[in-house]
Amino acid sequence: MWAQEILTAADYFGRISKNYSEITDYQADVVIKRGGTEMTGTLFHKEPDRLRINFSDPEEQVIVFDGSRLVIYIPKLRVVMSQNVNKGDQLSAGASIATHEGLVLLRRNYSVAYLESPNPVPLDREAGENEPVVKLKLVWRSTQEGFRQIEMSVNSDGYIRRFIGITPENDVIQFDFTNIIVNQNIPDTRFNYTLPS
Repeated sequence: MWAQEILTAADYFGRISKNYSEITDYQADVVIKRGGTEMTGTLFHKEPDRLRINFSDPEEQVIVFDGSRLVIYIPKLRVVMSQNVNKGDQLSAGASIATHEGLVLLRRNYSVAYLESPNPVPLDREAGENEPVVKLKLVWRSTQEGFRQIEMSVNSDGYIRRFIGITPENDVIQFDFTNIIVNQNIPDTRFNYTLPS
């Protein structure tokens, strides 16, 4: 359905955004790569603003935002960082890429084009990842953004499969989302977190 009509990249991005606007909660396996570092875990999101990542590598590491407080637990360093967030503040687009709000911010602050064409292509031909995706290229309109360029790969269901962001310093950060499950009525208690002693 997603690839049967030829759409402008902006219209296609609008469809993706609409798809995400119908999500009340979201779960996915996530792999985050930056340089030689790779982190894996399970991401949970619930509208309007709850987010949690339970990492399996590094083991027991947690990032959780319950709508008012951001907590990051790094057991390897025996460190807990906690910060209250005012309702008017926004998490960065990078922290909310799997949300409708994150996509609205991206559409406002980036120009959108197809990377190759509106037709599906393999996720990464060189790595043997042949899953068909439509690839978009987003370029910042302002140097205020955290990524100067983004490559977004969208799967046949209209969900973001891969998100690659290039920072102003040319660091490359890659997010891979698999085993996506939406609208399963994730309880609010999933975003409660008791700080370790």
